[in-house]
Amino acid sequence: MPLSMNREVFITCAVTGSGGTQDRSPHVPRSPKEIAESAIAAAKAGAAIVHCHVRDPETGAPSRDLGLYREVTDRIRDSDTDVVLNLTAGMGGDIIFGGVENPLPVNTAGTDMIGASERVAHVADCLPEICTLDCGTMNFAEADYVMTNTPGMLQAMGKMMTDLGVKPEIEAFDTGHLWYAKQLVKDGILEANALVQLCMGVPWGAPNDLNTFMAMVNNVPDDWSWSAFSLGRDQMAYVAASVLAGGNVRVGLEDNLYLDKGVLAENWQLVERAGNIISNLGARVITPAEVREKLGLKKQAPVAK
Repeated sequence: MPLSMNREVFITCAVTGSGGTQDRSPHVPRSPKEIAESAIAAAKAGAAIVHCHVRDPETGAPSRDLGLYREVTDRIRDSDTDVVLNLTAGMGGDIIFGGVENPLPVNTAGTDMIGASERVAHVADCLPEICTLDCGTMNFAEADYVMTNTPGMLQAMGKMMTDLGVKPEIEAFDTGHLWYAKQLVKDGILEANALVQLCMGVPWGAPNDLNTFMAMVNNVPDDWSWSAFSLGRDQMAYVAASVLAGGNVRVGLEDNLYLDKGVLAENWQLVERAGNIISNLGARVITPAEVREKLGLKKQAPVAK
């Protein structure tokens, strides 16, 4: 296929994630104040979008606490830095089975399964411009852990997001997830001008080789917007690959802790390096206002307390 480079690129910074990285780097933000400050610094470095999870401020463990999401939202919105807010809605779909011989009952200590309304409750309260929709079920790294997103759950959550005026960012970890995302558009659950994040190299989804990456890219409809990332040391390589293939980019401490070998990064440094790569390729990093226009986003005030 001919090269179809993107000349107008937006950067998403995935600020903290929900993985067990909180004790591997002092730069992984935990508290709402730290998450918001890291997001704001990333925005000042050139990120048009910040993708936020929340964590227990004391332990750093992933959390679904509505108060923590609201504090992060308010701190970012009340700052003098404009940025598009993207909140995760991926929490609450985790099943850890009891083991290979006795899968049931599930391991209650690690399983976190809740209903569609509860998974979207913080989105309804905070009203970010974007929230994520993990568009499929998959084996996810550990032996007995399954990330669970059934068609029924995705239909319910997708409709709630659309009705709220919050744009779902489809998280596609494999080609089948894109297949089902197209069905959600066909069924009228998601709007036609969909937004996709191609998630490469996440065990056990799509591997991060370029052949698989281009298979993912070629399965994104021409009228959709897309972005991509890969994990760890491949993060910056995928900045270049995404731009060259016609997409946008995501970097941040959710996906990679290092700026260089042995050098722990801060979010703003990863954004700055991504911006340099984009500029050196001859493309331009676009602003939050331009992203809102491009993606048809609505900036809404959070629900009054």
